[in-house]
Amino acid sequence: MLGGYVSRRIISAVGVMVIVGVFVFLLLRLAPGDPADVIAGPNAPQQMIENIRERMGLNEPMPVQFMKWVQDVARGNFGVSIFAGRPVLELMSQRLEPTLSLSILTMAVSVTFGVSFGVFAAWRSSGLVDRLLTVFSAVGFSVPVFVVGYLLVYFLAIGLRWLPVQGYVPFEHGVGPWLKQLILPTLTMSIAYIAYFARVARASMLEVLSEDYMRTAAAKGASPYAMLFHHALKNAGVPILTVIGMSFAHMVGGVVVTETVFNIPGIGRLVVDAITSRDYPVIQSVLIVVSGIYVLINLGVDLLYTIIDPRIRY
Repeated sequence: MLGGYVSRRIISAVGVMVIVGVFVFLLLRLAPGDPADVIAGPNAPQQMIENIRERMGLNEPMPVQFMKWVQDVARGNFGVSIFAGRPVLELMSQRLEPTLSLSILTMAVSVTFGVSFGVFAAWRSSGLVDRLLTVFSAVGFSVPVFVVGYLLVYFLAIGLRWLPVQGYVPFEHGVGPWLKQLILPTLTMSIAYIAYFARVARASMLEVLSEDYMRTAAAKGASPYAMLFHHALKNAGVPILTVIGMSFAHMVGGVVVTETVFNIPGIGRLVVDAITSRDYPVIQSVLIVVSGIYVLINLGVDLLYTIIDPRIRY
């Protein structure tokens, strides 16, 4: 049964990637504007534009272009940036570390504090902690990310001078400098996710804590720790894991605002620069890679469901 479940999920993931590939290819080909015009520049003679179109294969039928593009992507050839003149894969590999570092660190902080707050708030429902969590969740959802970022920069970086304002230090230069540079952007992104995870964890835990088997466990003298983490959290784990997986996938592709505020040279900044300059190979490749990461994360979450709740396999 488990093998069948895994096979179905893998086939579904492949199907999604095929649809995404077709959509991305057509989106850029059918959008207004011609990459050859952008490369040739204003007032370029028509013959130059036609030569560029022929060199890039833009004068071939659409199905032929698509098949060649799929073959190149399958070989790891994402083309060459129109304006940087460098392989797109090289540009992306340089920008991937900052984005993944920020995303992974943010997710670790958000899951640790968000789930913990939600579990404790559910255990002390209607208490002071629960009410404070409700207020925190409302504020965390209401304040835009860029506002939180600028406030943290003003108080922690400019006012107290505890942390650097902008930039990124690669991990290879040391854990300390790397971590210090990421504290502010991590806090900026974590606030909303902590509030979100706490609300979902609280709601799921409250539903489980009201079940008959939890009252039976309490009547048998089970400790609060065993009730919360062995019985309740495990049974409430599926919806919590779902929002964590979806949030992480969304986070990898949605850090544009934070990277812009803190001048982090990540994938988000690369996409913004590519859109501004209409660098089609970069835009297309980033969309495919981010979509692939999104699909892989969702596939991993689907497989983790079978560990938390084996009934899902059937």
